Amino acid sequence: MSKAVGNAVVRNKVRRRLRHLVRPRLTDLPDGTLLVVRALPASASASFERLGTDLDAALAAARSPRRRR
Repeated sequence: MSKAVGNAVVRNKVRRRLRHLVRPRLTDLPDGTLLVVRALPASASASFERLGTDLDAALAAARSPRRRR
């Protein structure tokens, strides 16, 4: 968690929220999957619902096949 997200209190709040959101979604991932969630500074002011929506969108994008350029 980058210090750009905020002070220690804010970073811990974001970390707890993300951990709570990720836990139930882990069962949907294939075994052996590594998941890295990076919190950007905007996550400090995002609502719990917005964080969940953004997380779902990121997971959906990660599951979709990559297009060749």
